[in-house]
Amino acid sequence: MQNNKLHGQIPSELRQLQRLQYLNLSTNFLGRSIPGSLGSIPSLEYLDIRKNDLTGQIPVSLGNSSSLKSLNLRQNNLSGEIPPFISMGSSLVRIDLWQNSLSGNIPSSLSNLSSLAYLYLAENNLVGGIPERLGHTQSLRGLALAANKLTGTVPPSIYNISSLTFLYIGHNLLHGRLPHGIGGFLPNIQQLIFEDNHFEGLIPASLANATSLKVLDLAINSFSGSIPSLGSLKNLLYLDFSYNYLESNDWNFLSSLGNCVQLTELCLQSNSLGGSLPSSVGNLSTTVYTLWLSMNKISGTIPLEIGNLKILNNLMMHDNIISGSIPSAIGTLRQLTILSLSGNNLSGLIPDSFGNLVQLNELYLQQNNLNGTIPRSLGKCQNLQKLNLSHNSLSGNIPTELLQISSLSKGLDISYNNLTGSIPQEVGALINLGLLNISNNQFSGQIPSTLGQCIVLETLQMEGNFLEGSIPLSLMNLRGIKEVDLSQNNLSGEIPDIFTPLASLEHLNLSFNDFSGAIPTTGVFENASKVSIEGNKRLCTRAPVLGLPICTEEHRTKHKSLTKQIAIPVAVMATISVSCFSIVLLKRGAKTSDHRSDEKSCIVPLIKLGLSCSMESPKDRLPAKHISSEVHAIKIAFSNINR
Repeated sequence: MQNNKLHGQIPSELRQLQRLQYLNLSTNFLGRSIPGSLGSIPSLEYLDIRKNDLTGQIPVSLGNSSSLKSLNLRQNNLSGEIPPFISMGSSLVRIDLWQNSLSGNIPSSLSNLSSLAYLYLAENNLVGGIPERLGHTQSLRGLALAANKLTGTVPPSIYNISSLTFLYIGHNLLHGRLPHGIGGFLPNIQQLIFEDNHFEGLIPASLANATSLKVLDLAINSFSGSIPSLGSLKNLLYLDFSYNYLESNDWNFLSSLGNCVQLTELCLQSNSLGGSLPSSVGNLSTTVYTLWLSMNKISGTIPLEIGNLKILNNLMMHDNIISGSIPSAIGTLRQLTILSLSGNNLSGLIPDSFGNLVQLNELYLQQNNLNGTIPRSLGKCQNLQKLNLSHNSLSGNIPTELLQISSLSKGLDISYNNLTGSIPQEVGALINLGLLNISNNQFSGQIPSTLGQCIVLETLQMEGNFLEGSIPLSLMNLRGIKEVDLSQNNLSGEIPDIFTPLASLEHLNLSFNDFSGAIPTTGVFENASKVSIEGNKRLCTRAPVLGLPICTEEHRTKHKSLTKQIAIPVAVMATISVSCFSIVLLKRGAKTSDHRSDEKSCIVPLIKLGLSCSMESPKDRLPAKHISSEVHAIKIAFSNINR
């Protein structure tokens, strides 16, 4: 009756089915407690009620069923302590209590279950140590005690259970050292998972004798020393030694792993591995799809042979001291979805061959010494979700092809480079983008209004450029925006009210620009901790906020006066220039010296008129009526000369 969307409680009347041997109610929505009457069904051998919503304690009576061989209560909400299944006549082979909320200690009485082969108690709240007597259960094949709060050391008796194929004790508080002969003590072990504990010391070389190993995970511990050669592990699929203190300058272990022909994942990040990565990395199995070497002390260059790993899906080499250029061979790894080379000393160009990485989701090249332009070929990476090229020495414009990658959603970061030119209007095509950071470059021109089409933007950073003009009103469409930084540019005009309705906005930085006039007083501007506007000397406020002067008639007059100071002279000069230029075009012909002298007599008053319109004080400027008559007189004089 599994997977039938059943609700309600398990009926206690099931005890009347005296010949019932197999009961499977898994993957339903059954709730409340487990009826203790199930333990009185004399013929019951298999009870599977995993993946429900059962609560309460495990009935002690279940241990009284002498016929029960398999008890599976995985993935419920059971609490309390594990009952002591002490029936000497019990034939229990499998106990699976994985992923509940059980507490207390692991009962030593479990060792009395002479037929027990699989004991799965992972992902509960168990405390205390691993019972030494548990190691006397020589029939055990699978033992999972992971993700509890177990302390102490692993009893030597556990390592002597030669029948074990699966030992999972990760994510606890266990400590100690692995026995030197562990590989011989556990000849049948297939999965050895000790991750996220406090183990220390050397990784025993005898692990090479555990030739059945498929999964070896010792990550997030305190192991030190060198990594032993494990090339004899022909069945090895997964090897994770990451987040330890391992060292190696000869990389012999890596060469030996070339014999592990089934290896798919090799994780060595966050250790102290040093020296140059050998070319033998290209001899790893062609089945390897994950290679994590990041956060070590690897130096030298990236071997060209890395291009041999044709199905590589995830290549992480960030935060090392790797130098030289990025080999174009990486561009042949067409299955790559994540490539991270950031935080190294790489130089030279970004290879054009990266355009072949059409499956790429994330590309991290930040914090290197890369130069040249951003290759247009990156526009072919139409599955790219995150691109970080920041903190390099890239130059040139933003290629429009880059802005046509509609899949970009997690972020586009090209900050701290030497990029120039204007921001292309095509930026509006990034309608799924959540983060845009183009700060600290040399971009100029205006902020494109199309940026308002990027309606899911949460972070917009454009500070430290030479942007000018006003803030486009279209930014009011960024309803989910949380951070906007436009500081240290040449932006001007009044700060528009567009930020007021943006309820998600948590930080707005407009400092060190040339904004003027009154600032808005509602929305984000009501909270001084969310707004930065220093360095804009011509701003004022209508309410006493942000430490600005109160707007007065003088502020308003100055603002209007400034507009007139610029607008009137420009309009006059433009009118005069267009008028005269038109006459010249219409009256082209040979000029005599007399003609030139007459033209000069017209141009001089023209210049004087323009200057008189540009006087700082309105009192000193010609009235509009006089300007009109003067312009008309100059046009007539100019026309007469060219007859």
